[in-house]
Amino acid sequence: MEQFGKYGFLRRDYLKNHRNSTYQVMLLQDTIGEHLLEVDKAAREREEVILKQLEEKEPLPDKEKDQIAWVRAANQHRAFVEEIILKELIYV
Repeated sequence: MEQFGKYGFLRRDYLKNHRNSTYQVMLLQDTIGEHLLEVDKAAREREEVILKQLEEKEPLPDKEKDQIAWVRAANQHRAFVEEIILKELIYV
């Protein structure tokens, strides 16, 4: 069976803790695994798209010239994108 990643685990935890009846129904119907894989895949695809758009709009600094600035900017981009994904796909 295919494994889901970070976003699949976040979705599972959200369902368990905040939508337990939905989680239990999916568990009983044996659809939870498929659901988590779909959410994880959609989240990773969305992450790529948003990161690409963000980097076009706000290019990262030159990694060779200033590695610390590059890391800082890349981390800010990632945090921003993750926040969007959590709101759009995980915590719904």
